[in-house]
Amino acid sequence: MDPADEQGFREFVSARSPALMRLGFMLSGGDQHAAEDLVQAALAKLAARWRQVDAPEAYVRQIMYRQQVTWWRAIGRRGEVIQAEPPDRPGADGTHQSDLRMVLRAALARLTPRQRAVLVLRYFEDLPEDRIAAMLSCSVGTVRSTTFRSLARLRQIAPELAAELEVTT
Repeated sequence: MDPADEQGFREFVSARSPALMRLGFMLSGGDQHAAEDLVQAALAKLAARWRQVDAPEAYVRQIMYRQQVTWWRAIGRRGEVIQAEPPDRPGADGTHQSDLRMVLRAALARLTPRQRAVLVLRYFEDLPEDRIAAMLSCSVGTVRSTTFRSLARLRQIAPELAAELEVTT
């Protein structure tokens, strides 16, 4: 990589790392170390093809989605991750949104990797079902049924999110 390309890559990483870490955090179910690994792996692949890539943001996000799918396929089906109970219902002390984020993060961590990926792509990234199906190498029907089951599971895991989930469906 010549100095100009290296400088461009460094600027991209500096500017987009926080957003990529948030995406990695969501895709990994709230596991900070897995999110860092995901972003690092994606940026390493981007660096190798930096000159050929016209849209680095889209390219690195695509790498992250595919890498996460590859990792959870390699792990295979595993049971739920047992975690502490989510916090009590939000109080009237102005921390409602923070409480909801904590509950959502804990609930997402209890979903399967595929369920989490579908929900993140559908609602966080706001992608259409056909694009999600292509990214995850499955049918549109699988995306729809996984979305339905994932939302139902979230309602079961964290009933305090039910009102928030009704807005999205």
